[in-house]
Amino acid sequence: MDILWFIPTSGDGHYLGTTTGGRVTTFSYLRQIAQAVDDLGYFGALLPTGRFCDDSWILASALAPLTERLKFLVSLRPGLISPTLVARMASTLDRLSDGRLLINIVAGGDPVELAGDGLHLAHDDRYAEVDEFLTVWRGLVSGENVTFKGKHLHIEDGSLLYPPVQKPYPPLYFGGSSRAAHEVAAKHVDSYLTWGEPLAGVALKVEDVRRRAAAYGRTVRFGVRLHVIVRETEEAAWAAANDLIRYVDDQTIALAQQIYARMDSEGQRRMTALHHGSRAALEISPNLWAGVGLVRGGAGTALVGDPATVAARLREYAELGIDTFVLSGYPHLEEAYRFAELVFPHLRPDFTPTTATLPVISPYGEVIGNQRRPG
Repeated sequence: MDILWFIPTSGDGHYLGTTTGGRVTTFSYLRQIAQAVDDLGYFGALLPTGRFCDDSWILASALAPLTERLKFLVSLRPGLISPTLVARMASTLDRLSDGRLLINIVAGGDPVELAGDGLHLAHDDRYAEVDEFLTVWRGLVSGENVTFKGKHLHIEDGSLLYPPVQKPYPPLYFGGSSRAAHEVAAKHVDSYLTWGEPLAGVALKVEDVRRRAAAYGRTVRFGVRLHVIVRETEEAAWAAANDLIRYVDDQTIALAQQIYARMDSEGQRRMTALHHGSRAALEISPNLWAGVGLVRGGAGTALVGDPATVAARLREYAELGIDTFVLSGYPHLEEAYRFAELVFPHLRPDFTPTTATLPVISPYGEVIGNQRRPG
């Protein structure tokens, strides 16, 4: 399994749907998360994109020199930037980070947000533009001179002077639940990501994308984007889940769902259908909880349980062909430690937490014992 964490550039805190217990995501705080995730042995970290987020490319560039092994899954929206410029940006960051760049392609689903960025394409047209973008981008970073004329892009003799470290290019990740999204994934990307749904729904997505990819003579890897709420006991985990939405009232839910209803995202529609804006039945399949989606757009489900149970649920996804898990939890610094320390040992038998034995010093400078703390 490739297990990635999440860098919360739009904010963090102890509770959803409120400023109570909120935490300002300064660069110092985001650096703490990135360095913790690096030290704990996560494969990488997702940096989101959108008008409520810091710029993912600039943040990845700032964090790369402060980490050693961590790969950065940098999100971008093709309709807002030229593929030739992204080719240069990707090659530069991949070389400067010594091959630690991953790229997450986001087509976008909120017409209000997209209009604010100057993008006015309808749903299927956005995916057609992504198709053209990736056709050009993949050619450039693979070392080709590219001339391309499509409905959305026109490139004359494009080229990339300095190639990336990773060959043929930094891996491409991409998500989407519509037919148009599946076709783009099958044609272009290395890893298709789905938000956390019950196993049957994920299995159908995997089967469809795999079949479409085979028609292009390609194979695609698969991943799931999920939140996690793990405690030492089941009871403590469910108590933590309920506590996360302690301050979420019906008015807050209604306002959030009104915003999500205007989106043309099939994935968002599927997330909403898991709870219908109601708290009545949030455990939608064993240990899969839809409470996050009451007030958070995008990935709206969490695996809730004790370490062994959560690990078992992850293995159930793996049995469908999922080999990448992009996880998060609130607050993201503490939960990165909690998940690694509690769940990694169940998934990776060779995992040993990074700890150091330190002397306990008395006020008089005498060694009176030892303690262990994260290294």
